[in-house]
Amino acid sequence: MTPDDRAHLLALTNASSIETAWSMHVAKMAGYGFDRLLYGFTRYRTPTSLGDPNDFLVLTNHRPDYTREFIGNGLYRHSPMVRWALENEGPRSWSRTAAALARGELSEDARRVVAFNASKQVTAGYTIGFKSLSHRAKGAIALTARPGMTQEEVERIWSAHGETILLCNNVLHLRVLTLPYIPPDQTLTPRQREALEWVGDGKTTQDIAQIMGLTQATVEKHLRRARDTLNVETSAQAVAKATFLNQMFILDI
Repeated sequence: MTPDDRAHLLALTNASSIETAWSMHVAKMAGYGFDRLLYGFTRYRTPTSLGDPNDFLVLTNHRPDYTREFIGNGLYRHSPMVRWALENEGPRSWSRTAAALARGELSEDARRVVAFNASKQVTAGYTIGFKSLSHRAKGAIALTARPGMTQEEVERIWSAHGETILLCNNVLHLRVLTLPYIPPDQTLTPRQREALEWVGDGKTTQDIAQIMGLTQATVEKHLRRARDTLNVETSAQAVAKATFLNQMFILDI
């Protein structure tokens, strides 16, 4: 590991926002030839689903026309590398998918994903599945090599720098998990967040009203709107979801 690598990792661990960490990581991976990245994380995985796509954390610098089809239209569900990452951890070369395609082992849906990727010059790279301590949570990242680069060239890069690349991606993932994330249309107001924080501390509505200097009806209004914003049914669920998103007990800087 070079001094520049160490400096990058130190800066990444101190990044103050997901946007900052992601921007640093995109630049670092581009230096290795991976010019397009797609990171995804869910805390709501079940045996049959990854949960509501509106709750996914997705970070990418792919073009909108790619993400619109791959993510928005659900093509990711049939991606061989996504399916592998859901059940495994660590790095995996995209050469495995090419080999499976050549042997006729891919389903029709999977072949459609491969064809779509080829049309967008997403043909060479690596996928990393991140370790999780919860069966509900799963994260992964796809590192796409720049157009024109072959998988053989990618393998040579990985042979020389794979450990550092893997370490950088692991650190990014761990840092992202500690930073606040606000999905579209799920922004809590300061009052809603404060009310949820007191619920999380075990306070009753009457207690919260006294602490915040509000009426119980106003506290109930804040909690109701927080539930609506987070798309949950109970205040306990709102506390859990806001905690998952690191929107609880945060400093306003």
